[in-house]
Amino acid sequence: MTAIAILETGRPPAHLAEVFGDYTAQLRVLLGDGAATQRFDVQAGELPEDPAAFAGTIVTGSAAGVYEDLPWIEPLSAWLRAARGKTRLVGVCFGHQILAQAFGGRVEKSEKGWGVGLHRYDVVGDEAWMQPPAASLAIPVSHQDQVIVPPSDARVLIASAFTPYAGLAWGQDAISFQCHPEFEPAFAADLTEGRRGRIPDAMIDQAQASLAEPNDRAVLGAWIRAYLGVTA
Repeated sequence: MTAIAILETGRPPAHLAEVFGDYTAQLRVLLGDGAATQRFDVQAGELPEDPAAFAGTIVTGSAAGVYEDLPWIEPLSAWLRAARGKTRLVGVCFGHQILAQAFGGRVEKSEKGWGVGLHRYDVVGDEAWMQPPAASLAIPVSHQDQVIVPPSDARVLIASAFTPYAGLAWGQDAISFQCHPEFEPAFAADLTEGRRGRIPDAMIDQAQASLAEPNDRAVLGAWIRAYLGVTA
C-alpha cells in the first residue's frame, strides 16, 4: 500500500523516549508491520509536498497548544485544509485539536483541568470502519486542552462528560481522537508521574490506579487501521 505520513508535532521527554520510543515510533507500533510510514518533523518546517502521495496522514500529540503563536502552527493548519479530501487524515490529541481548529472549531485550555489516566468514552458514532464494534472505550489520556466548539460539519464519534468532543469525523476525509491509543499504559503512567507537583497527588494516584485496569487500545487501533486501509 502507499505509505502513511506521520506529522510529528512534538516529542516525549527524552528519558521516556529512550525506553518507549518517540510518538512516531509508538504510532508505528499501533499501525503494525503492514504499514509503511514516513516521518515529517513539523516543528522543523517539514510537511509533505503532495498529500495525495500518501494513503493517509496522522498528526501526533504535542506539548504545544494549537492556539499558541508558534511559527509552525499556521502552516500545519493551512496544509491540513489543503490536504482534506486528498489523503485520509487522522489526529491524535494535539492532532485532534489542530484538525478541529483548522476546520473551523475552537480549542481552549479546559476549565475542567487535567485529563490523565485511563478515561472511558461512550461510542456515539456508527462508521463502517468502527470494527470491532464497541459500546464504550477506555483509553489512556494526557491533556489540558480540549475542543470546546467542534466544526459545524463534524460528527461526534466518542464522548464523555469530561470530554464531550473526544472523537470527531468529517465526511470520509478525517477522523480524530483526544485520547492516546498509541500510549502503552506503562508509558502513560511514567509520563503522568513526571507531572507530580503540577497535578495534585490525589489525581496522579487515581490516574495510576486506572492505568492498571483493562483498556481498549486494541479496539481503537483496529478502527484507525481500518480507516486508513492498513492490513496486518
